[in-house]
Amino acid sequence: MTEALIAAARLHWGLGDAPIAMIAARENHVFSVDLPRHKAALRVHRRGYRSVAELNSELMWMDMLAQAGIAVPAPIAASNGSHLLSHNGTIIDMLTWINGHPLGEVEATEAVYFDLGRLMARMHALADTWTPPAGFERPTWDIVGDAPTWGTFWENPALSDAQQTKFIQFRNYARRNLTALQDPNIGLIHADLVPDNVLIEGGTLSPIDFDDGGFGHRLFDVATVTFRSRRTDPSGALAKATLAGYQSLRQLDTASLPLFEALRACTYVGWNIMRMEEEPTRNARFITAAEQGIARLGF
Repeated sequence: MTEALIAAARLHWGLGDAPIAMIAARENHVFSVDLPRHKAALRVHRRGYRSVAELNSELMWMDMLAQAGIAVPAPIAASNGSHLLSHNGTIIDMLTWINGHPLGEVEATEAVYFDLGRLMARMHALADTWTPPAGFERPTWDIVGDAPTWGTFWENPALSDAQQTKFIQFRNYARRNLTALQDPNIGLIHADLVPDNVLIEGGTLSPIDFDDGGFGHRLFDVATVTFRSRRTDPSGALAKATLAGYQSLRQLDTASLPLFEALRACTYVGWNIMRMEEEPTRNARFITAAEQGIARLGF
């Protein structure tokens, strides 16, 4: 199957016999393409996760950011002008190559996280001043509704009766509080700026993997970074640096940050329901982190 997809991509983008090698096999499969004058990234998308309209919109969004000076992968069109190839139900695209190391592989410093906060602020501001083309379609992040984007965390089969009760109580609390927010600050968000999805090279930060990006609370985007940063730095210094960087460019009401950090923690409990066999210890770790997050809110 992979050989057929690569052959189709070679024909569509006119890649000839350029060396193509797999570099990541996660939700999507990513390949490096060594072209005569430059390098590119070929993405083979998981079937059924995003529609053609959603993927085209993702590329429009990334192209806008790239043209505005954000160091993101930009779409590469085929000779017929198309950015996507659909081959037997699998969708493929090609992006410019971004050099760098994942943020999780380098020393975590307050200066780097300050810059990451500024980067998020720039991305949010650009999204707010951008008029997306007709047909733009990205998902809306639902965290506590009937069909959450990453799964019903309160139904994780590993939860005890007491844990499930606590998670349901938190879900109801979160729904009330999200409804009551006076200034929800909703717009386009990356929604997954974890250390693996931010590359750093020569001081430049590059967000990659916009697969889960869509419309949501800006504070949820920020909470993804601050929540994950506490694994590396329990003191909270990296989280504070992130907020300082963001607020150096853009106003942000952080009063609800503990709520959004708890919600971010809970999303992983939901996400793992369909992946319980992949890493046996991961589920318990996610549940513990979520319990710690909601405990800060009194649960």
